[in-house]
Amino acid sequence: MATGVREETAGESAYRRLRSDIIFGKLAPGRRLRLEQLRARYEVSIATLREILTRLVPEGLIVAENQRGFEVAPISISDLRDIAEMRLLLECHAVAQSFANGDLEWEASVVAAHHKLSRMEERMLRGDHTVSETWKRYDREFHVALISACGSSELLATHDRIFDRFLRYQVLLVMFRGAVAAEEHHALLRAALDRDVPAAQRLLARHIGACIDYTVEHDLLRGDAA
Repeated sequence: MATGVREETAGESAYRRLRSDIIFGKLAPGRRLRLEQLRARYEVSIATLREILTRLVPEGLIVAENQRGFEVAPISISDLRDIAEMRLLLECHAVAQSFANGDLEWEASVVAAHHKLSRMEERMLRGDHTVSETWKRYDREFHVALISACGSSELLATHDRIFDRFLRYQVLLVMFRGAVAAEEHHALLRAALDRDVPAAQRLLARHIGACIDYTVEHDLLRGDAA
């Protein structure tokens, strides 16, 4: 029994590490995933690795090819647009529920999440890109805090998966829009504290849509696939 518990724990740890490595670009889009190499890297059995990779397929992070194994999901402008539209749909619905339900503790969590994010944005604006991974983690925490009082665990779980796929693009493309994005985050904080749902939804549409515009304007994804 103890061995099984250790293997299960190791498997969950490997799942989180591998998933994070894909999202934060340590495993590049389109990379073939060779089980022997992964076994050494994540210190789990081949059977456990197969389970992990299969688990990541429906999350959109891994592609399974018939008789050819697994590879990291490629990236494309069309995929980014699809993910952005789904993220906007989920967040606009979730903020309405969260703003209605949120209490003082929720407000405090939103303020705290924004404080951490704003500090990282200040450093990024000064040209310190060594904190880019931390910046994106705090960006994620802030957006999750905004919708955390929505009252639906299924909605939060679905948003979690979609946001991570969107986050992967932001990391891979170094999608930092500077002071404009920082101001949008500050405006979202004000909308949350004022419980102004229409303002928050308009801001989200601008905030998420601008990431697509930025990608196209700077030609970060050439053609339909990369």
